[in-house]
Amino acid sequence: MKSPFSPLLVATLAIFFCDALVVLRASQQSDLVDAHNAARSAVNVSGLVWNDTVAAFASSWAATLRDQNNCALIHSGGRYGENLWKWWGSPGLPAPPATDAVAAWVNERADYNYASNTCAAGKVCGHYTQVVWKNSVRVGCAYVQCNGMNAYLVSCNYDPPGNYIGQKPY
Repeated sequence: MKSPFSPLLVATLAIFFCDALVVLRASQQSDLVDAHNAARSAVNVSGLVWNDTVAAFASSWAATLRDQNNCALIHSGGRYGENLWKWWGSPGLPAPPATDAVAAWVNERADYNYASNTCAAGKVCGHYTQVVWKNSVRVGCAYVQCNGMNAYLVSCNYDPPGNYIGQKPY
């Protein structure tokens, strides 16, 4: 069956929308899911699955942060749980893998006290608790280079969201 869209139109639309939607390769998606699921497995929580709808939201928000906010770590306030991570490097340094973001979030486990469901004084652990939140079952992430600098932003979103006050993650 012949497509009603000309190849030129498809190419033009792809170029136009390419900058707005940042799509990870299948291998990167798999690596991100595996990194999340390793942390979840360590606390006997079922694994997450990649979701393209959640990933599209993450991509759109990451593009907004890149294009309008100089990659500032500003939460979307959307319907999903959300973790953001930013890496800066000297010019010429290669980009880190997106899984470095998950590793940073999981490293917050050292500052999380399950018995009291609190973070250590002056520490952050909410990224970790979102990674292992038992009711979250879908994840989608985006990875963008920040404009005009050797910096990268990772946005991961979770459905359903986690981090409800007073509830333990698992």
